[in-house]
Amino acid sequence: MCTLEKRGNIFLLTLTGDDEHRLNPTLIASIRSALAEVKSQATKGSVLITSGQGKFFSNGFHLRYAQAAGSVQGAKDRLMNMVQIFKPLVADLISLPMPTIAAITGHAAAAGLMLALSHDYITMRSDKGVLYMSELDIGMTLPDYFNAIFRSKIGSPSARRALLLRASKVRAEEAAGMGIIDSVHSNGMETLEAAVRLGEDLSKKKWEGKVYAEIRKSLYPELCGILGLKDEKVLPSRL
Repeated sequence: MCTLEKRGNIFLLTLTGDDEHRLNPTLIASIRSALAEVKSQATKGSVLITSGQGKFFSNGFHLRYAQAAGSVQGAKDRLMNMVQIFKPLVADLISLPMPTIAAITGHAAAAGLMLALSHDYITMRSDKGVLYMSELDIGMTLPDYFNAIFRSKIGSPSARRALLLRASKVRAEEAAGMGIIDSVHSNGMETLEAAVRLGEDLSKKKWEGKVYAEIRKSLYPELCGILGLKDEKVLPSRL
């Protein structure tokens, strides 16, 4: 599951427990509920930081949950349902009225990596954890919004090729060199502390959240089109 803590202007969303934080309907609903609470309490200077306990940030969709349906068709239906209900969670993050930071304190794979990439900034530990897209290895194509996230958030064709066409397991230093993450730190605690420092710096700007969200959305027109997010014009209250 997940917990939500507020420290001043910073919201700390933590995927809890020592498991793999696999994204099943229950966890997806829990994260979306936490994001709704964050949005309802947002003020100028608010920042969201998402991290995970243990050695995983998130290991993607819960394939064992899908397989537990008891039939091949049932497993496919459960997997497709997870793909469909994860999409609005991505939309929640892309439209959230504040800066967002993912602190990758462990492995981030498949949909777990998509969760991290849906944030504005990423810090990552170097001693443990990799970024990994497993779809090629398990024989599954990517949902349209996954592809749009990659094209929107990772500018390097060679980086996209490494993750998607080689299924490379990318460690922090390499990910930083590819431009996928923003900073590298020696362990999980330092990774989270770096995210908090960044969050505190961003919080000082006291930006108008709605304006921040609209400018973010304008950067990713393809992704926002697939997510069904529409632009809204915001003008200064005083001219």
